[in-house]
Amino acid sequence: MTTSEKCTLVEDYIKKFYLPAMYLLILIVGLAGNATAIIIYLVKLRPWKSSSIIIVNLAVTDLLYTLSMPFLVHFYITGNWTLGELMCRFVRFCFHFNLYGSILFLTCLSVFRYVVVVHPLRAAQVQRKCWGLLACLGVWVITLVEISPMLTMITTEQTNNTTLCLDFASNNPSQIWWYSWLLTVLGYVVPLVVVFWSCTSIMHALAQGANVGRPSRVRARRLSMLILVVFVVCFLPYHMLRALRVNSLRAGSAVACWEKCAINTAYTVSRPLAGLNTFFNLALFTLAGDRVHQAVHSLMRTRVHSSSSVAVIYGD
Repeated sequence: MTTSEKCTLVEDYIKKFYLPAMYLLILIVGLAGNATAIIIYLVKLRPWKSSSIIIVNLAVTDLLYTLSMPFLVHFYITGNWTLGELMCRFVRFCFHFNLYGSILFLTCLSVFRYVVVVHPLRAAQVQRKCWGLLACLGVWVITLVEISPMLTMITTEQTNNTTLCLDFASNNPSQIWWYSWLLTVLGYVVPLVVVFWSCTSIMHALAQGANVGRPSRVRARRLSMLILVVFVVCFLPYHMLRALRVNSLRAGSAVACWEKCAINTAYTVSRPLAGLNTFFNLALFTLAGDRVHQAVHSLMRTRVHSSSSVAVIYGD
């Protein structure tokens, strides 16, 4: 068996077993976790601040993304796409809309936290609900504008009497190359720079003074660190490997078959990792400043006692 054949075999195993398992995991955890988070924030946590509005919108994008998972699980298990090209475009669109929407929501959350921690005199203003609403409206519009061109680039492919729903980077490289780099720079690199600057400034400010060990400061440091981890662990590998995937296809015969296969295998592995930002977001919900633990316990007590009244947990 040649190197290319071995690589192709590994790639097939990853698509048939790894991808369905990961997408099923994202579906189960993401659906239950985000639905619970939305219910808690809507029912139990009041009054809302700007950060609460951003977090709820982040949970909504994650929830919408998880609802597309059953289609991908079925596709990779059967190896055949039966829902048509329009649905293929929609499912691939959902992944990227969640990806770049999450990036922008996390960036907004970092900037708002930066103002609260580093410029406390402006905290009351930036925590007003109107700023959260404006930020979320901007994120939805910008993300929609960013991702909409993708709907014209994603296609299906007929191979050996089966239909494949191609992921974004596996489409025509001459068509998607410029757009892929534009998305990477504007949709990821620029927010990464903003998040890195915001989070490092926050952690530096929290390390000063006599109350470094206060629970609120510890929680704020963990929140900043968690956002940085999401950007590096979930988003960075995907963008790097997507660029390599597109460039390898664009290079044509200049890149050996086994190299293309190896790059595509690594890129395929990175796609669910990017989707795992939904897991980190669930942890973020508990660190974002509201009394989530008390709200969860209150919700459970309400269900157990079948109370007709709704208890409200007021934020910090």
